[in-house]
Amino acid sequence: MSIFRTKNLDTMVAASRAPGGLKKVLGPFDLVLMGIGAIVGTGIFVLTGTGAVTAGPALTVSFVIAALACAFAALCYAEFASTVPVAGSIYTYSYATLGEVVAWMIGWDLLLEYGLATSAVSVGWSGYFQSLLMGFGIELPKVLSAAPGALPGVETWFNLPALVIMLVLTTMLSWGVRESARLNNIMVLIKVGVVLLFIVVGARHVQPANWQPFMPYGMNGVMSAAALVFFAFIGFDAVTSAAEEVKRPERDLPIGIIGSLAACAVLYVVVSAIMTGIVPFQKYLGVDHPVSLALQYAGENWVAGFVDMGAILGMTTVILVMAYGQTRVLFAMSRDGLLPKKLSTLHPKYGTPFFATWVVGIVFGLIAAVVPLGVLAELINIGTLAAFSLVSVAVIVLRIKRPELHRAFRCPWVPVIPLLAIAFCIVLMAFLSMTTWIAFGIWLAIGLVIYFGYARRRSLLHGTE
Repeated sequence: MSIFRTKNLDTMVAASRAPGGLKKVLGPFDLVLMGIGAIVGTGIFVLTGTGAVTAGPALTVSFVIAALACAFAALCYAEFASTVPVAGSIYTYSYATLGEVVAWMIGWDLLLEYGLATSAVSVGWSGYFQSLLMGFGIELPKVLSAAPGALPGVETWFNLPALVIMLVLTTMLSWGVRESARLNNIMVLIKVGVVLLFIVVGARHVQPANWQPFMPYGMNGVMSAAALVFFAFIGFDAVTSAAEEVKRPERDLPIGIIGSLAACAVLYVVVSAIMTGIVPFQKYLGVDHPVSLALQYAGENWVAGFVDMGAILGMTTVILVMAYGQTRVLFAMSRDGLLPKKLSTLHPKYGTPFFATWVVGIVFGLIAAVVPLGVLAELINIGTLAAFSLVSVAVIVLRIKRPELHRAFRCPWVPVIPLLAIAFCIVLMAFLSMTTWIAFGIWLAIGLVIYFGYARRRSLLHGTE
């Protein structure tokens, strides 16, 4: 029995269009806002401060480098998503091109990426929410305000707000993707409005002298910041997880992927330039609300309040979309027999993978409640960079194996663009810590044990070679 057996592309597409599956309710506007909803959140409201300390005013260059790595991968995603409009994202694409064991490992990797992303952003959401409550004179008991060890010198047991927001959004997702998309669209429009308000107000207070020296830590600082702020762009790939719920996937998925990434790249570069132009970059050390700090520094306290609200909404949409992406990966892996069948059963009324949605919400809500934010962030980055590398390899392989296949969107300059995506991802991975690499290796080793001990024998392809 070959561990590199592949699924038939034509059969996969036909099955996705059969009656009784996921409801096809999403259009291009929903997908662009879904992508922006997943991208604009912790990256712009929190990580810009850490990135400024690491790279100085050259943080704008760091964002461009991270955006380029994502852009090359996004073109590869767009080709696959329009050609194989099936739930599961890169897991599904790998299954059709690189073989079952590769698909399993990248699916296992995606579960880490999406799951820890929801947990990490939930922790960030909790911090902003508690800050908002304190503005009204309300303070949670310290023991329920953060994960154990998250606040030095303070005894904490449990991050209650992080768990609560996960469970609230899980309820929304379990009711239906159409309802979740409407909520996401409203919140995304509000938070983009808040970011634009910051740009308009903040631009008046920029002091060009603060941009000197532009690159205080050289290219090493720029690349280290790029590896960190790469987290800010994670999310556009979650759009591909919606493939089976899109009305016209051949046209709409490339629009959603590329449109959302382009819009967010422009916002990030402009916001980071204004931030470092208002406040000397050294002052962002240890600051978890850098956008608000810039406005307070400029004396625009009334706008800073709007930014805090925008941050809460921004993180809410990130959690919503990333949790959605993870449930669809679980759904696809379960449907293929690699995970228990219960995870791919659809609710008779809502038409959603109800059980899988609640598994994701409860498990990663508890992780958010008990694991500090710093432990989560780099693991998410390395998992995503590995996924982006794999989708780029898969595009090259599929061009060789199935050159005649109809592709509604074609990634330009293959294999140059996919190879550039792989190169950018490998370079950024090299700037992550050894601890992150070891933890990632352990996660993959656990995945291999589960594959050979459980999934391989239960695969629907078992015995069909």
